[in-house]
Amino acid sequence: MMLDRVSQDASEPKYETERSAEFLRSNKAAWRIPGQYVVVLQDGTHQSHVQRTIRRLQAKAARSGYITKILLTYSGAFHGFLVKMSSDILHLAVKLPHVEYIEEDSFIFAQSVPWNLQRLLQPFSGNPESSEYTPPNDGGMAEVYLMDSSVQSTHREIEGRVLITDFSNVPEEDGVRVHRQASQCDSHGTHIAGVVSGRDSGVARRARVNAVRVLNCQGKGTVSGALAGVEFIRAALAARPLGSVVVLLPFVGGFSRSLNKACRDMVAYGAVLIAAAGNFRDDACLYSPASEPEVITVGAINSEDQPVSLGAGGTNFGRCVDLFAPGDDIISASSDCSTCFTTRSGTSQAAAHAAGVAAVILSISPNASSVEVLQRMLREATTNTINPFSMPEQHQLPTPNLVAALPAAAVANSTEEELLCRSVWSERSGAMTNDRAVARCRHGEEMMGCTSYAPDGVRMGETISEQGVLRDCLAHNGPGGEGVYALARCCVLRGLQCQVHASPHPGQDAECADRHHHLTGCSSLFVTGILSDSCPHHGDRERCLTTDGMTSGAVCCHAPSLECQLLEHQSTINEQVEVSCPGGWTLTDCSAISRGSAVIGSVARGNTCLVRSATGTDGAAAIATCCHISQSLPLTSAPH
Repeated sequence: MMLDRVSQDASEPKYETERSAEFLRSNKAAWRIPGQYVVVLQDGTHQSHVQRTIRRLQAKAARSGYITKILLTYSGAFHGFLVKMSSDILHLAVKLPHVEYIEEDSFIFAQSVPWNLQRLLQPFSGNPESSEYTPPNDGGMAEVYLMDSSVQSTHREIEGRVLITDFSNVPEEDGVRVHRQASQCDSHGTHIAGVVSGRDSGVARRARVNAVRVLNCQGKGTVSGALAGVEFIRAALAARPLGSVVVLLPFVGGFSRSLNKACRDMVAYGAVLIAAAGNFRDDACLYSPASEPEVITVGAINSEDQPVSLGAGGTNFGRCVDLFAPGDDIISASSDCSTCFTTRSGTSQAAAHAAGVAAVILSISPNASSVEVLQRMLREATTNTINPFSMPEQHQLPTPNLVAALPAAAVANSTEEELLCRSVWSERSGAMTNDRAVARCRHGEEMMGCTSYAPDGVRMGETISEQGVLRDCLAHNGPGGEGVYALARCCVLRGLQCQVHASPHPGQDAECADRHHHLTGCSSLFVTGILSDSCPHHGDRERCLTTDGMTSGAVCCHAPSLECQLLEHQSTINEQVEVSCPGGWTLTDCSAISRGSAVIGSVARGNTCLVRSATGTDGAAAIATCCHISQSLPLTSAPH
């Protein structure tokens, strides 16, 4: 087997010229495409290296009696190529100069339920009140690139609103008797385009949609085709720059480093990328592009604001999901005829709703970055309506309890001076002492707070690591602990700048050195045992109070007219205590003070600080750090 040969080669002595590149495969074995490989060259290479590497590969293959076929070359997010060849010569390919890694191609899939499965589901039982749809604008300032199947652009819902590009990269359909009528090939893309900008069923009814075909008549595509589609969009934007661009990705495949990299590169290029979470009732972090942190990943809810169930499957969940949107029995354009409508369900439909909301936000603020669009979507979202107990226990807290909603008409004026924050969860650490979990903010966000959470209460605490302008929120597992989570509080505000000041020595307070900076968060690490959190203190010296054996980190931030205050609420009888920042104020950090008890952790959810202590203990106090841009708003506590 080829993998055996790669493994054998790896055990032999290596010379600098024979460095072996990584070989990657989809974590979903059934979705792999053997014999088709994406070859990714190292950063800093050029197109000439691509051609040189291709020639070397073809020569080595020919000497071994094999034929290779170059199907595509890439020059956007990375330099590389797609090659069709036998797996028997992969051991030669991984040793080529300039190759960073080789990824076996794999399928991606439209995330709507097939019509036959949909027919077997329970009928839609909701009875929403009828009202006129009046968004704050029609999304006309935004342009949406839809990476999907083909689209019936003559449908009355989307006629004149969809441009069919000349791009198409799809695999052959499975089976020997495949029906390729236009009504079947266009069904998924037509429905999604209608949800985005349809005359009667669309969210953003003047948004322009550009169809980029990466899915075949069966709703199946390839990672390599999606990569080529992203490159096509990037080239189109280079030729015709646009201010407000949304790229909609209503499909998933197994985890793919190359697809995530291409999506990350598109966000850095200025686009807002929105992806389906997936319909597998599984952790969205196992799929691409849903797992890419720079992509806005959307799960599906039904008319009762509950996670969509789809037969044996259902919406994906977990920390990689940013929010949920309607995705059950969604009425939109049908490709059966130019005036037909149909209902479909899935996270593709949910992502299409979010893309429409993003188009509306970009029509309010055309220069908003991807992370600013996300933060505004989260601010407008409906909170705490989803029942988390339908999800596996380990995903209940990390999954956001947020349902997408359009901005209110009053927001259409200006939101430039509003502090917006969100919580970012890490994956759970290992169970060894001092195993760590890492949470990071997106590009363009400042980390204003860092906390940790251990379901069993055994944690050493958290620290903030700085590498240049990048910061990591690190959570440390405790002795005998079963794993810990890190939670970063990530915020956007024009002119916001933050610094981290650590305790000079264990047992000494960490404080803000500059009087123009405000204390927005405290991290705590207990070096001699299980953590008892440090406490933020505002006054003549803004600092994080510590105890013996503890080090702390003070997050100190500055922005024009920024003000911060503390709110505290304590309970001696409840295992959980909460305190919320009032309207006009934003939660930047959530801390706990133990009352002789083990604090499981403090969690910032929306604008609420939630603290949990171990069963049968004396309770704890929750301390919320609340900040805002000064408009003389009084600070009044909102405890629970």
